Amino acid sequence: MPIVQPNLAHHSVDGTVSMREAVLLSFCDPLPETCSRLWQLSRKDWQQLLTWLDTSGLALYFLERVTQLELCELFQPEILLRLRRNLAENTEKTEDLIAESAAIHRSFQNAELSYATLKGFSLWPSSVPKPELRSQLDLDFLISEKSAPAARRILEERGYRLRAVSGRSWEFKTDGVRHTSVQDIYKVVPNRSVELHLESEEAGGRSLLCRTEKLHFRGVCMPVLPRADLFLGQGLHLFKHVCSEFFRTAHLIEFRRHVIARRYDHAFWNELRSLAEQNRLAPIALGVITLLITRVMGEFAPEALTSWTVDRLPAAARLWVDLYGRHSVLASFPGSKLYLFLHRELQLFGAPAQRSLRRVLLPLRLPPAITHGTADEHLQARLRRYRAELHYLTFRMRFHTVEGLRYLRESIRWQQHLNGLAS
Repeated sequence: MPIVQPNLAHHSVDGTVSMREAVLLSFCDPLPETCSRLWQLSRKDWQQLLTWLDTSGLALYFLERVTQLELCELFQPEILLRLRRNLAENTEKTEDLIAESAAIHRSFQNAELSYATLKGFSLWPSSVPKPELRSQLDLDFLISEKSAPAARRILEERGYRLRAVSGRSWEFKTDGVRHTSVQDIYKVVPNRSVELHLESEEAGGRSLLCRTEKLHFRGVCMPVLPRADLFLGQGLHLFKHVCSEFFRTAHLIEFRRHVIARRYDHAFWNELRSLAEQNRLAPIALGVITLLITRVMGEFAPEALTSWTVDRLPAAARLWVDLYGRHSVLASFPGSKLYLFLHRELQLFGAPAQRSLRRVLLPLRLPPAITHGTADEHLQARLRRYRAELHYLTFRMRFHTVEGLRYLRESIRWQQHLNGLAS
């Protein structure tokens, strides 16, 4: 396969970040020369890289990519074995989730509910060529406000319970203790999660549910959003996570794949532009994501997208991508608080307001529980659950302390750069 050096700006990086960048570049065509560093890693390096591949959602996408390139023999045998075991486990988990999704679809359709699939399986095949390669944790549905009570009854009959309500989103979970190990994300989960996102009855002509399309997926005819709405929804959802402490880098790969799949579809880009420009923040959100991917992986988006997104970004948004974008893409879980610089600047363009800066930097409330007990929980299981909660609480306290101090230090640098833009 031909090897070329990508046209990217040089960065002085440490070995860990350099390895992660090489993984991302392995998804480029042709394969960049810098990817060769992956085949020279030590066992210790691979163990560190695998942890990031797991938390970033890239592990199975990366395995598929090197398999396509016929480069598997360059892996150390134990690394390849581990990734293939993860793929087998995630395939079983995905089939279990598909079966659950199909059952919910049939129930919703038998009840003649007005709904559509969001994210997840609706991203197949443009963004996700093989569902078993994706790390999917829950099922999301857009549902009309009128159909929501019936949908709730259906989910409760399947063992779900309403655990949280946030704005117009209802989160349902079944009973069971969550997995706490990173590698457990590939296994069939003992509990399931479904989110219902309610569409207001006042949506009228703007109603997405009046314009759904049908997607035939694994024996089920799923209602999904129209293609431009689906793409825009994917972009806005990704941007929301970019403006948070941590996001899965795999979602950038999925967005990039979607853009490339539509590269020469000029009618699609015109349709998307018309739709996105109804929302002041949408072109900026798409521009930030597109520029972010470009800075790390090279040019990929057509001018039909970049001309009204990337090329029209506010100077502060472009500055944030240049200063901190690469760090956010390649960061370890649980991420950082540097996104606050970007979010604060974009509030002028419609980004939703957050809690006060003090509460974001040093929250006074305990984080939501990561485990839930059952009625027949025995003492040993309860103690294990309490231990997991205590470990998580300590982990979050350390994160807030370290990243809060980093934010305060970087705020001086950020302000200096902003002053430079104004001068």
